[in-house]
Amino acid sequence: MKNVSLAIIPGDGVGREVMPGAVDVLNTIADIHGGLSFQNTWYPYSCDYYLKHGRMMAEDGLDQLRQHDHIFLGAVGNPKLVPDHISLWGLLIEIRREFQQVINVRPAKTLTGIESPLRQNEGFDFVVVRENSEGEYSEVGGRIHQGDDEIAIQNAIFTRKTTERVMKYAFSLAENRKRHVLSATKSNGIVHSMPFWDEVFKDVGEGYPSIDQASSHIDALAASLVSKPHELDVVVASNLFGDILTDIGAAIMGSIGVAPAANLNVNGKHPSMFEPVHGSAPDIEGKGIANPIGQIWTGKMLLDHIGEHELGTLLLNTIEGVLADGFKTQDIGGTTSTEEVTSEIIRRLKK
Repeated sequence: MKNVSLAIIPGDGVGREVMPGAVDVLNTIADIHGGLSFQNTWYPYSCDYYLKHGRMMAEDGLDQLRQHDHIFLGAVGNPKLVPDHISLWGLLIEIRREFQQVINVRPAKTLTGIESPLRQNEGFDFVVVRENSEGEYSEVGGRIHQGDDEIAIQNAIFTRKTTERVMKYAFSLAENRKRHVLSATKSNGIVHSMPFWDEVFKDVGEGYPSIDQASSHIDALAASLVSKPHELDVVVASNLFGDILTDIGAAIMGSIGVAPAANLNVNGKHPSMFEPVHGSAPDIEGKGIANPIGQIWTGKMLLDHIGEHELGTLLLNTIEGVLADGFKTQDIGGTTSTEEVTSEIIRRLKK
């Protein structure tokens, strides 16, 4: 029996609506497998938790979470209750940094049953591998002076070790896909960090001579995502560039509500974390119309990560079958409720 200990954090807003069904899906998958079991522990860390305790999670919250194999996260944030910079840095980013979740992986593909907003969609299936710990999102910098003399400084930090690591992961991923890696850069405008990024990409690429490799400036690459995404396979990008590209990827799929993500710890010392790309969407909380696909597809990424690729493929195929038969929430042109979509996925898995 493979026992997987999961820390479940529904978070805020619609995260609390889609998480129970997604966990039911994983438990159903485990029953189908017969030799897989999820040991689920639920944590209330959220903006509501902050209002009660003055912090986004317990003082020993990280120690609690590190006892688990992996973390299954919903959505974090409610700016009407807690400023975003507090909720984000008090939970999501703190977990990513403390547990050395240095690589963020976000797939984007044409899903059967969802109409892409692209006028010409030849079908796409690519993955963005994003550096998740430094780059443009470093904490180095500050503000000085006041009034007209006020200065804000934000330093982007790129280390060779971390840059090599994310690029090697991208190349390794491409070996089992279409064998092409595209690097997102901007070395014609950012004159120190991006030429460095390009140099490391060239050095790492020499170790993968059988993989096609190229670089593209981020502005041209963003345009490519909406004009010819079918040409992409694996894209490797810095923290900021990867963040932007993956939101475009979610948009061309038809809704950010279907997009999954994984925050990976690659040294095996800490849990990885799996979360949908969508936010907490407090404006639709309680209406029963939140799209559960992003959270459930994130469960597929969890299954792949623990080596259960056949079950992951079964789950994604089931999702697409349900969508193709019209079980869709409002954001993708349907009228089906959150619970109805989830229940149909579970019903088909049990057949």
